[in-house]
Amino acid sequence: MASTTIAPAPWHLSGRGAVLLYHFTHNFNARYGFMEEYQRQGYLGWLGAVMMVDYTASNVGPYQELLFIPGLFRLGGRWSFSVSKIFVSTEDSMLNGQRNWGIPKELAKFDVKQQAGGSQHFRVSKNSTTFFEASLKTGGFSLPFWSRLLPLTRITQQALQQLLFTRIQVQGHTQFAKLQKITSDEDYFPPLQGLRPLLALSVKDFQMTFPQPEVLAQRR
Repeated sequence: MASTTIAPAPWHLSGRGAVLLYHFTHNFNARYGFMEEYQRQGYLGWLGAVMMVDYTASNVGPYQELLFIPGLFRLGGRWSFSVSKIFVSTEDSMLNGQRNWGIPKELAKFDVKQQAGGSQHFRVSKNSTTFFEASLKTGGFSLPFWSRLLPLTRITQQALQQLLFTRIQVQGHTQFAKLQKITSDEDYFPPLQGLRPLLALSVKDFQMTFPQPEVLAQRR
């Protein structure tokens, strides 16, 4: 059995993927959002997201990621977003993500296809069950983006009874996308079929830095 790579923050990553922005209702997140108690206490709502990411380089090598953000939170005296469900394709990413930033990463198998015509397809499975599948079509002009334009780059997670706040730095290019298909099994991930995103974006050629987190509060 291979040993786990210890990779402390900061991390520098690059890659491509897709972002779906939603307004999830409080009832939806209460039932399907996989929120922990500290998240339920600080939950505000408004803007949530699903992200599908293909990291081509990182401190622990290439890996894929699927994550769910229920909405905006007020945690440790600050507003931020918080990840309630996340899967990654490698054990190194999973264990270091938990250790460095309190991100509750779980291991899954990914099948990611990026086609030259602009189509993106993501399939994620666990325990021999395909629990998530999405297809997007991208096209049109590409626009630059950077951290200041993305409020989703402020995240707070709980680890060892502490709240860890991380301000992610990222820049790259984005295009509008059309979501062609999405299905997910509520036993593993919030059920998204039947929900319409506010906006679908394809992101590419991004450079991202995950710094050391700031400790906001000691939970008792």
